[in-house]
Amino acid sequence: MPPRLILVLAFVLAPWSALAAADDAWKKVPQELVFINESEPQTIDPGLMTGLLESRLAGGLFEGLCRLHPKTLEPLPGVAERWTVADGVTYTFHLRAGAAWSDGKPIVAQDFVSSWKRVLTPATGSEYASQLYPIAGAEAFHKGKSTDWTTVGVNATDERTLTVRLHRPCPWFLSLCAFQTLFPVRVDLIALHGDRWTRAGNIVSNGPFRLVAWEPRVSIIMVRNEHYWDRAAVRLTKVTALPTDDLDTAWRLYQQGGIHWMPGVPQARFEQISRHPDFSVTPTLGAYFYRFNCTKPPFDDARVRRAFSLAIDRAAITKFVTKFGEIPNAGLIPKMPGYDPPTFPLTDRAEARRQLAAAGYATPDAAGKPLPPIDILFNTSENHKAIAEAIAAQWKDALGATVAARSSEWKVYLDAQTTLAYQVCRSAWYADYADPNTFIDLWTTGNGNNRTGWGSPEYDRLVDASQRATDPAERAKLIRRMETMLVAEECPIAPIYSYVSKSLRKESLAGFYDNPLDQHPLRDLWIEP
Repeated sequence: MPPRLILVLAFVLAPWSALAAADDAWKKVPQELVFINESEPQTIDPGLMTGLLESRLAGGLFEGLCRLHPKTLEPLPGVAERWTVADGVTYTFHLRAGAAWSDGKPIVAQDFVSSWKRVLTPATGSEYASQLYPIAGAEAFHKGKSTDWTTVGVNATDERTLTVRLHRPCPWFLSLCAFQTLFPVRVDLIALHGDRWTRAGNIVSNGPFRLVAWEPRVSIIMVRNEHYWDRAAVRLTKVTALPTDDLDTAWRLYQQGGIHWMPGVPQARFEQISRHPDFSVTPTLGAYFYRFNCTKPPFDDARVRRAFSLAIDRAAITKFVTKFGEIPNAGLIPKMPGYDPPTFPLTDRAEARRQLAAAGYATPDAAGKPLPPIDILFNTSENHKAIAEAIAAQWKDALGATVAARSSEWKVYLDAQTTLAYQVCRSAWYADYADPNTFIDLWTTGNGNNRTGWGSPEYDRLVDASQRATDPAERAKLIRRMETMLVAEECPIAPIYSYVSKSLRKESLAGFYDNPLDQHPLRDLWIEP
């Protein structure tokens, strides 16, 4: 070959060789991710979990018919390689031939039928069972109005074909098919092991990773699942989740270099952390709020609930307590495509006192019966503690209330919410999908995620009407009416601010995209040099 041609070829090919080397650089680094998961999970059973920290683990261990694109959140093929939709209500999912459980057993359509039946069976106690309500007959079966499973629109046509019939069109149904409540589980192993089926050694899953160790309050360890259908695309070989709710301790670990990702940061370290090059803040579709126990005095009176909500100075909370760019908001639903929420006063102490006086209670301005001592419950966290103490001081100043802030570990805190063993309870809600419905349907009467004891036939009617509405303007009008009922009239909740995602992550953590649902699939992450 002539020397000049060799030179030309070398010049042309050198950039491509460098690019290929750069693309393969991750192969020289141990692909072992360590991240802070904030608290000990209540469960890793996808049919029973309700919290964000549990869902992070579920997305690594399990996979549904669909999965979400890590950047756009578009539903992508998961266990189902393709699907068709007829008349907007009949979905036919075709399962992959190579889809298998972590023990090598093939995944079949009946696995989804059995798993969804388990979620909808009232005795299971799934608080997220309403996520299956778009399916024909599902709500009636879950509420015990029907015991005939054949009336539910889920059918395994053959081993690799699942047919799902909805009772009306649901634009977000494919996103629900990527949500943990609809993940398949091995009901045969649940029958064998009972509640112990999620323990290492017992659990069999179908996601990109499998569980190998779970030491409570220490670590949860997963390794790559060699039977996962897309295992060649999974770069991480090991994932370690540290259930640390002491964010100061987590911050020290991060500084020492042993942590790749912290999805929460300590408020008290604002000045230091906000200047850190690894720190990022991103708006999300999430709301921080307080629940009121509407079944017991004094919060069985809507006027008292309105008073306590109006007495919160939300702007002061975000400016002086949270500090990281949270958006003060007396409404529940963030602005999102197709919905422009109403504006509600961030605080109104004068009106708060009038509402409390109208309910017959004493205020700094008027005589009346004394308020009982008020207790704010929150899960263990310095951030939640600081907010609770600030709001306790505001309620004392504005209403004359005696308020105590009470911390509880994650599992006990969730149980207290479910059993209504609280007066006021710290809460949050992240959108499960990018539609306002994810913020409104959980407050229907008896919904497992309501957990306030409040219910309204009128609100239930409006939810149903909004889900049937085909005109976007009419639907938005109905949602604004429901949001007004929730936060300005009936007030089973007191919104405080809209979330931003506050995280620390190493520059070496690749495949991580900021998105409004704050979801970061473990299967799509890897570590660069």
